[in-house]
Amino acid sequence: MTQKKRSSWRQLDPFLAREQEKYGRATPSREFILHYLEERGMPLTLQELCAEWQISDDWEIDALSRRLRAMEREGQLIRNRREGYGPVAKMNLVPGRVIGHAEGHGFLIPDEGGDNLFLSPRQMRKLLHGDRAVARVIGVDYRGRREGAIVEVLERNTQTVVGRFCEERGTWFIRPDNKRINQDIVVPPDGRGEAQAGQIVIAELIEQPSAQSRPLGRIKEILGEHMAPGMEIRIAIASHGIPVEWPEIVAEEASHYGEAVPESAKKGRWDLRATPLVTIDGITARDFDDAVYCERRGANWWLLVAIADVSWYVRPGTTLDHEARKRGNSVYFPDRAIPMLPETLSNGLCSLNPAVDRLCMVCEMTINAQGRIIRSRFAEAVMRSHARLTYDTVAAIVADRDPRVRAEHAAIASHLDRLYELYQVLRVSREQRGAMDFDSQETMIEYGADRKIEQILPTERNDAHRLIEECMISANVAAARFLQRHKMPGLYRIHQGPTLDRLNKLRAFLGELGLGLSGGDKPSPLDYTRLLARVSDRPDAHLIQTVMLRSLAQAVYSPESVGHFGLALDAYAHFTSPIRRYPDLQVHRAIRHVLNGGKTTDFPYSPVDLVGLGEHCSMTERRADEAVRDAVEWLKCEYMLDKIGQSFDGVITAVTGFGLFVELSGVYVEGLVHVTALRNDYYRFDPVGHRLQGERSGQVYRLGDGLQVRVVRVDLDERKIDFELVERERQDGARRNRWNRSPRKKG
Repeated sequence: MTQKKRSSWRQLDPFLAREQEKYGRATPSREFILHYLEERGMPLTLQELCAEWQISDDWEIDALSRRLRAMEREGQLIRNRREGYGPVAKMNLVPGRVIGHAEGHGFLIPDEGGDNLFLSPRQMRKLLHGDRAVARVIGVDYRGRREGAIVEVLERNTQTVVGRFCEERGTWFIRPDNKRINQDIVVPPDGRGEAQAGQIVIAELIEQPSAQSRPLGRIKEILGEHMAPGMEIRIAIASHGIPVEWPEIVAEEASHYGEAVPESAKKGRWDLRATPLVTIDGITARDFDDAVYCERRGANWWLLVAIADVSWYVRPGTTLDHEARKRGNSVYFPDRAIPMLPETLSNGLCSLNPAVDRLCMVCEMTINAQGRIIRSRFAEAVMRSHARLTYDTVAAIVADRDPRVRAEHAAIASHLDRLYELYQVLRVSREQRGAMDFDSQETMIEYGADRKIEQILPTERNDAHRLIEECMISANVAAARFLQRHKMPGLYRIHQGPTLDRLNKLRAFLGELGLGLSGGDKPSPLDYTRLLARVSDRPDAHLIQTVMLRSLAQAVYSPESVGHFGLALDAYAHFTSPIRRYPDLQVHRAIRHVLNGGKTTDFPYSPVDLVGLGEHCSMTERRADEAVRDAVEWLKCEYMLDKIGQSFDGVITAVTGFGLFVELSGVYVEGLVHVTALRNDYYRFDPVGHRLQGERSGQVYRLGDGLQVRVVRVDLDERKIDFELVERERQDGARRNRWNRSPRKKG
C-alpha cells in the first residue's frame, strides 16, 4: 500500500459501516489501522496518518489519537521514540500477560499464543503479577526457554493488595497473600492508619513498582486477625481482585426488569411452554442455565437444549454488561458464590426456574444412531420448566430404575429414558472419536456448627452428570458450527495438543516404562485415549495418566477456532452457561445477530475486539480457579492444625527436586515431604521418570507410590503442610527396593 497519492480513509476502510453504527461518528477501525501500517512497512506518527488519510476535523483527529493510544495499551501497536506507531508483530516484540512465580521470576504469556517468555527476577522488579506488557526476546536461558526483557508496561493489573501487615526495623510493609506477587508493598508512615502488626489488611497502591523502587501502598481496610471465621474467603476475594459489591447503577439496571417476563418479550418466539423441558443440576444449585428434552424420531434422536436468554437482558454497552464483562464468570467458593450477574437476574428472571415463563435460546438438534449431529438450528423461544431435578434423582430414575422415584416422576420418566438412551449413543461416539476422560477426584467441604471443617468428602459423578455433560457438549458443538457457517466472529473454547518439547518429555517417560505413544510429532486425542485404555489395569496407571495430562496445554478462549484436543472436536464454543460465563453470553449475541438478519460487517464486535475479550475471560477464569484453590488450601490447613503428630497413609502426587508432594488417602489433603526429611542418603531428582532416587541405597520414590507419613508442621500463612515419612515406611521401602534389585528366578 505504498502511497503515491493520498486517499480518504473512508474509501479504504472496509469496516466503516460497522464503526458508524457502533459509535455514531466513525473513526478508522482497528483492523484497517493494523493492515495499513503493515502494508506501509514503517512506523507512522499521528500527524502522518492524518495527512495520508485526509483527516483535518478536530473531532476525528482526537478520536484517532484515542484509538491509537488504546491499541498501544492493548499491545496491538507500539510507539517509538519519534512518536511513530507500528504493529507490535512487525517490530519483533511480544505483547502479553505477565504471570508471576513465588520464587521471584515470571513468564509473559503471548497474546498470539506460542511459547511463553521467561522473565528473570530482575525483569519482574518492574512488574506485578497480572500486568500486561510488551517484551523483546533477548535469548535462551540455560533451560532452553526463550527469555524476554520488558520494553513497556501496557496495563497495570494490581490496584489493591491484601496481606499481612509487618514491621521490621522501623519499616512498615505488607507481605502479599498472593504468592505470585513476590514484592513487599512498602507503607509510608502516613499510610498506616490504625493497622497493627500481624493484622490482615487491604492496601491500595499509590506507586507501582519500577526497576529502581518497590511498590508503595496505603492501608485501605483492616480485615482483622488471620484466624477469624470466614477470613480465608475474604482474603482470597481481596487477594485476587474479584469484584464483590454491585455498583448502585448496576443493581438498579438489573431490578428495572421486574420479577416476571413481560408479554411483549414473548412475542414472535418459538413457544415451548408445553414441551416437558426439565433442568438437571446439583442439589445446591440456585441458578439454572439449561433445560433439556429428547424424543425418538424414527432412527434419529430429536434433542432440545434450552439455555437462559441472558443476552435479551444484558445488552452491549450497558453498565450491567460492563460489570458482567469485568467479572468474566461466577466464582464458587465452598460456602458461597460470587455471581457474574446480580441475583435478581442470575437466580431470578434469567434462571430457568420451574413452573414460570422464561426466555431462552434453544438449540434444536437431530442426532443419528452414530451420535453425530446431522441437523441443528437455533431459535429464540419461551419455555416453562416442568421440573427442577437433581443428578441423584435422575440417576435413580434412568440408571437405577428405582420404582418409587419413577412413580414420583411418572409424567416425565419416559422422556428421561429417551435422554438416557441418547446419552449412551453419545458416549459411544465420544469414545470412538477419542475424547479424553481423565479420572480426577474432586472434593467438597462439609462444615460443622462453628463453621470449622467437619470433614472433606469426595464428590461422586453418576450417569446423570455425564448425560447432561454430553447434551451440553452437543449444543456447544452446534454453536461453534453455527458461527463458522455464518462466518460470524465469536469466542471459541480452544484446547491445543502437546508442544513438541512436552511431547518429547512424555515419550522419554513412557519409554522408561516400556510404553509408546503413537501419532508421531502430532498425536491425536485417539492416540492418547488408546494408551490410557492400554494402561488402565496397571498399578502405575494413575502415574501415567497424570504425566499425560501434564503434557497438554490449558484450555482458553480465542476468536480463532483451532479445535478442542481434549474433547477431540474440530470446533467448540461455550454456549450453555451464559448466567455464569461471559464468553457464552458473547456467543449468544453472535447467534442472535444472525437470527435477526445481521451480517458479519455490522456485528459490533470485530475479531480484534474478541482477541482482547478472550484473553480477559481466560484470565478471569484462572483468577477464579486460583482464588478458590487458595481458600480451599487455607481451609485444609486449618483442618489439619489439630492433627500434628498423627500418621496417615498417602500417595505421591508430585515429585520435585526439593521433595515429594503426598495426598492423604481418604482425607484429600496434600502436603510436602521435603528432600531433607528423607534421611540417611542423598537423593537425585529424575524429571523424566518423575522420581527421587537415593544415591547409596537405591531407594526410589515415584509419582503414584503409596507412603505412610506423619504431620509435622502446618503453616496457615503459607498454606503449607509438612510431612515426614513414618520410620516403618522407610524401612519397608528399603527392603522392597533391595528385593526389586535382587535377581529373580525364571519360570
